[in-house]
Amino acid sequence: MARAQAAHEVQVDDTRVRVTRWDFPPGAETGWHRHGMDYVITTVTPCSFLLEEPGGESRRVDMPAGISYRRSEGVEHNVVNAGDQPMSFVEVELK
Repeated sequence: MARAQAAHEVQVDDTRVRVTRWDFPPGAETGWHRHGMDYVITTVTPCSFLLEEPGGESRRVDMPAGISYRRSEGVEHNVVNAGDQPMSFVEVELK
């Protein structure tokens, strides 16, 4: 069964950063993607991430609202809302 797509809105895109808000109903996904820049994620709501990774691996990460973490360029994955509530986060890509 196909998953719904998460909605996203680019809020800032200048020479230094791209800031995107992501909103996921339960079960929605980003689709497979590879990050071309280092980035920081800040959760807006509690988030129940299912991170599908290359090679068929997956892991679940539950984070409360207001938490930030960073990842390096090259991360490849599909992000899915594995929870039963909508979730949102803001992604800041560092150019």
